[in-house]
Amino acid sequence: MKNTLTAAVILIGNELLSGSIEDKNLAHIAKTLEVRGIRVRETRIIADVESEIVGAVNTLRAKHDYVFTTGGIGPTHDDITSDSIAAAFGVKNVIVQDVFDRIQTYLNSKDIEFTLAAQRMAHAPEGAEMIRADDSIIPGYRIENVFVMAGVPRIMQHMLGGIINHLKTGLAIHNAYVHANVGEGEIAAALEAVQNQHPDIDIGSYPQDKGSTISDYRVVFVVKGTDLKEIEVTCEQILNACHAGGYDAIKI
Repeated sequence: MKNTLTAAVILIGNELLSGSIEDKNLAHIAKTLEVRGIRVRETRIIADVESEIVGAVNTLRAKHDYVFTTGGIGPTHDDITSDSIAAAFGVKNVIVQDVFDRIQTYLNSKDIEFTLAAQRMAHAPEGAEMIRADDSIIPGYRIENVFVMAGVPRIMQHMLGGIINHLKTGLAIHNAYVHANVGEGEIAAALEAVQNQHPDIDIGSYPQDKGSTISDYRVVFVVKGTDLKEIEVTCEQILNACHAGGYDAIKI
């Protein structure tokens, strides 16, 4: 797709890989970035293992305009994201004094000991720029084109909201939808022909289960692009292909 910026998302946490916690961050990140012309092109779910985090960060930051990570910046033994990000950039993981002071003040007000474990939350790679969420005393941060955010969805969303206006903007990506009572195999050849005519448009085909809350039709075609006119033409061609085969289809 022309003139769009690209991003990768790294979801960090053993709990995601075991299935004990279901990720709720990727969809929000992708949808938020897309309206600013930033397309998530790659995502990885990785364990709390330093070598894996370092490898993923260094590979993806070289490929994409932006990298966003979630998870692993809390106080527990497996919260090693900051150590790993620092290692990826070849810098020290240091105390950020104003963050340290803020956490200490907060815990003192609750008569809670500021343990060494809790102090881990006041660390960030040397040179990182803090990203503050209004409802959290623990900030995320940015280092070059990598943004490190909390794994808790509510806090992550606040952090992302705080940084979104500071990102470069590509051409906005628009979506259109064609709903059809056709099997994917029945329309595959025609759909491929339409796609070949519009290389700058992304056409996704998504079968629907009976009783789906998304659509009463058998398949939903999602048409994405930066040119509204070309999107309209693409949708019309998909509709025509469906109708030519005797299949009911509508654009929504």
